[in-house]
Amino acid sequence: MFRPLPFFIGLRYTRAKRRNHFISFISLISMLGLTLGVMVMILVLSVMNGFDRELRTRILGMVPHATINGYDPIEDWQQLSERVQEHPRVIGAAPFIQLQGMLTHDGNVAPVLVNGIIPESESDVSIIDQHMQAGSLDALEDGGFGIVVGELVARRFGVGVGDRLTFVLPEASVTPAGVFPRLKRFEIKGIFKVGAELDGSLGLIHAHDAARLKRWLPGQMQGLRIQLDDLFLAPQVSWDLTGQLPGDYYAQDWTRTHGNLFAAIRMEKTMISLLLVLIVAVAAFNIISTLVMVVTDKKADIAILRTLGASPLKIMGIFMVQGSVIGVIGTVAGCILGVLAALNVSGLVALLERLFGVQFLSSDVYFISYLPSQLIWSDVVTICTTALGLSFLATLYPAWRASRTDPAEALRYD
Repeated sequence: MFRPLPFFIGLRYTRAKRRNHFISFISLISMLGLTLGVMVMILVLSVMNGFDRELRTRILGMVPHATINGYDPIEDWQQLSERVQEHPRVIGAAPFIQLQGMLTHDGNVAPVLVNGIIPESESDVSIIDQHMQAGSLDALEDGGFGIVVGELVARRFGVGVGDRLTFVLPEASVTPAGVFPRLKRFEIKGIFKVGAELDGSLGLIHAHDAARLKRWLPGQMQGLRIQLDDLFLAPQVSWDLTGQLPGDYYAQDWTRTHGNLFAAIRMEKTMISLLLVLIVAVAAFNIISTLVMVVTDKKADIAILRTLGASPLKIMGIFMVQGSVIGVIGTVAGCILGVLAALNVSGLVALLERLFGVQFLSSDVYFISYLPSQLIWSDVVTICTTALGLSFLATLYPAWRASRTDPAEALRYD
């Protein structure tokens, strides 16, 4: 079978047992370094993608993608909801009333953001019903003054379903006995756990009870929370809705309330990617030192090939093939190991936690208690392409040096 001379000799040099074992060792180190660099890059980016996915599904599953708010209490929110859901990007809408204050119990105090909701509409814009640890949203009834709190709030106060908490509003009531803060007792109807600060700062009550606390009529609402099919379009969609709706409304979206969290995740992913690319580059450019030593070791062979008629371009091709083989083998091996590691890292970490009796991600500190991983094939392709490109570039200088070898000078002392 016909094979071009550069491929034949380049592959033969790669497979051959060299007299200089140190060169063989350096070649192996270059290959292993490239393998580890590619593997670690795929694994780390998959873990970063997993954290990004968990933040998006959990945090933004509880936080509305956008809200349409009225400057005055909204009377007919049902009609407004129908108009909003006519937009092709809107997949759900639910009314809300928002209150800020403090929860107290047995002398302990915690700040809280209370959302007044309609329980039967909440699943259209929130995933909270999927993360209830005790009780249910359906237990919130009009006039019952029940509350659903996060797991951190329940743990801080040492309370459970059926216990009572006092909600303190930042308003004062003037009575003949003096000025007192406004207080209301609520019975805990459920406890949820989604992670992060939401478990310690969010409470849910019935919207009609919230209206009574604001001294509104029971049917009046503050606005609508909106769920979109693409959360990254929230600023544009909310702006479009306020321009199309009759009446005086203003919009808010998640990029104003939680955008800094996702910006930080993206910045971390970008910086980590840059650092890992540098690691891969160091491993790839080890091929330079390997080929330089090979060229020095093979000067006599190069001179003989030149005297037999091999052109400088063919000599250059021989060493480019040899360096590229090292890069291809290291990249392919790293890709396979990285993909396997990314697909199994969650189970492996869970196994280590059971074996050693430790928990690497405590739910008391982090918003999840396991190591998430999401393998994105476009990342794998980009990483492998980058590694192969750097490996190929690393072969150019040593191969060029080999092509410039003078046969007479190389054979003078042999």
